[in-house]
Amino acid sequence: MKSTKNFNNFQPIIITAFWALLFASPLLFGRFENEIEWDHIFIVWLNYLPLLLVFIVNRYILLPKLLFKGKKIAYFSATFLLICSIAFSLFFFHPKNNTQQRRLPPPPERSQNMDFQRPEPPRFNSKERLPMPSNQKTPDSIPPYANFLILAILLVGFDAGLKISMRWAKLEQEKMKLQTENIENQLAILKNQVSPHFFMNTLNNIHALVDIDTDEAKKAIIKLSNLMRHLLYDSEEKMTPIKKEIEFIESYIELMRLRFSNKVKINVEIPSEIPHKFIAPLLFTSLLENAFKHGISYHTTSFINLALSFNKNNLNFIIENSNHPKKDEAASGIGVENTKKRLDLIYKNKYTLVVDQNEKIYRVNLTVPI
Repeated sequence: MKSTKNFNNFQPIIITAFWALLFASPLLFGRFENEIEWDHIFIVWLNYLPLLLVFIVNRYILLPKLLFKGKKIAYFSATFLLICSIAFSLFFFHPKNNTQQRRLPPPPERSQNMDFQRPEPPRFNSKERLPMPSNQKTPDSIPPYANFLILAILLVGFDAGLKISMRWAKLEQEKMKLQTENIENQLAILKNQVSPHFFMNTLNNIHALVDIDTDEAKKAIIKLSNLMRHLLYDSEEKMTPIKKEIEFIESYIELMRLRFSNKVKINVEIPSEIPHKFIAPLLFTSLLENAFKHGISYHTTSFINLALSFNKNNLNFIIENSNHPKKDEAASGIGVENTKKRLDLIYKNKYTLVVDQNEKIYRVNLTVPI
């Protein structure tokens, strides 16, 4: 994209340099013994002027007004008429090289007092060679109209191809820019859907904790502020360190532990050594919310198991919970759907997301490149 933009900026300079070099070529490559033959130079320049006229009309009138407006037949017809009309003008005004018949001098008048003497034929020595009449003619140079016709077709073809390729590159650049802006807008919308949803659930947790333990509620508010800082600031980056994302997961789970009793078993397996690599922020937030929202029951024993693992190129996130579907199943799929959309926009086809469920277990297995 940058190379296309740079070439568009230098394109007028390149075109000006081309024509300047073309008009300077008779001076640079001409063979002059004593002084410059300006008459010859002016003739060459006059032959270049029709080419310059064709170039200007084609580039600034015919191409933008006809070809790029979808009028291909009108463009080719107008270009053909332009080249043919100039070629015909050069042919019409070109001086014809017709050999003029030589006029013989009139015979001398016979004088009445003088007898006409027949001139004797010339005598040649037998050893001398008679000059042989030469019927061979020196080859004429290409006439200006024919030379113009060839160069004009080549010039128009080259300029049209260059202009079309640059226009195509510009359209592709604008298309990529629109796609990038669209992706960024969609990501912003998805983040805004995640953050309020998470914030609302966490406030409900703290609200329930206030009546049980005030000190723990105060600690929860501090942890919530740390979580919101991550949501508001760290999530603005396109990529975030894995360590920060893990700290976010741990803080979230600690808040949830304060709310639930020992009947809810929460197991977390995170390696002690975390690679210094980056992933997209807030990838696991929706999955965590779903697990705690739909995997917890106050009447029966519930569990949530979370495991993170790393290899050289991938991060594997597995979360499973006891399956206690709620009545509002329409809202339960928002988290997974948002995660899928974000993964499609960020990682394209470089990730795997597998969701398995039965009557007792709901399991999500996510693998992303790092």
